[in-house]
Amino acid sequence: MKKTIDIKIVDNRVCRDFLLPRYMTEGSAGLDLFVCLDRPVIIYPNKTKLFSTGIAVYISDPKIAGIILPRSGLGHYHGIILSNSVGLIDSDYQGEIQVSLWNRGEEEFILTPGKRVAQLLFISLVQVQFSLVTSFKSCSMRGTKGFGHSM
Repeated sequence: MKKTIDIKIVDNRVCRDFLLPRYMTEGSAGLDLFVCLDRPVIIYPNKTKLFSTGIAVYISDPKIAGIILPRSGLGHYHGIILSNSVGLIDSDYQGEIQVSLWNRGEEEFILTPGKRVAQLLFISLVQVQFSLVTSFKSCSMRGTKGFGHSM
């Protein structure tokens, strides 16, 4: 089943010079996001820059969120990742989607207009409420063991 999400173009070059987010293959989980730039931009080693995608989305359904993820090829080959590692788009956010990129590599990276820079994934959510307890009713096999103790 497909869900419809409202999308608004906030940069009139989208659809003319730049692509709307799209699934690049039939099996793609995330939509590729494209950067809207006037000209190539250098991201220097160990620096971050914020980039426009030229679009805004309004999810509206509180049971859905958008997740912005890095592109694995940019990270592996060029050291370009999201500066916050993962971006979250709440269902009530209506502003432009921007992508903050960090060059964790050792060389300058030239970002060109229209380049795919991240992926947008929509996920189903469960909002919870907490029940304050003094102890848990049952003890799991892992219990309170910390990092690396799930085996």
